[in-house]
Amino acid sequence: MPIQNVNPHTVAKSAVINGPSELLPAGTAAPDFKLHVTPDQTLSLSELRGKPVILAFYPADWSPVCGDQMALYNQVLPEFRRHGAELIGISVDGAWCHEAFSKDRHPHFPLLADFEPKGDVAKRYGAYRFDEGVCERALFVIDRKGAIFWSYLSPIAVNPGADGILDALEQLPVKVSS
Repeated sequence: MPIQNVNPHTVAKSAVINGPSELLPAGTAAPDFKLHVTPDQTLSLSELRGKPVILAFYPADWSPVCGDQMALYNQVLPEFRRHGAELIGISVDGAWCHEAFSKDRHPHFPLLADFEPKGDVAKRYGAYRFDEGVCERALFVIDRKGAIFWSYLSPIAVNPGADGILDALEQLPVKVSS
């Protein structure tokens, strides 16, 4: 069933290889990954199981829109954390590029390098632009059990803001104590 990209709570479409391809939909198990945070440290999605996770795929560290988007998320990070959520930025930039960007912009969340094989994680999430060789500007909220709860595709030149993420976090089921 085709889904229109009107409501940020719907699954969005992405343009990949001469036609639309869907981001992974809500209810899908989020593919695990292990990527570099720094040249000598890695982080895997499975390490964050039990917490909501926000994946923010973005095209490139030094582009103006990406810089603004990551700066906004840095400012909104206390709100994300109020919901117990961890934020991860992912692009195809290398770990050294992320390190330089982090020294300049001071994000308080990890930026992961989907560098080699280039875009492998973005491809598995349906968030890769094959024509340009970069990630889409795509957002995912993953629930505590590791399933995609919400996904959104923003036009490449538009900062998607944080409202959709915050709305999704508000709708996540509250953690039940054992």
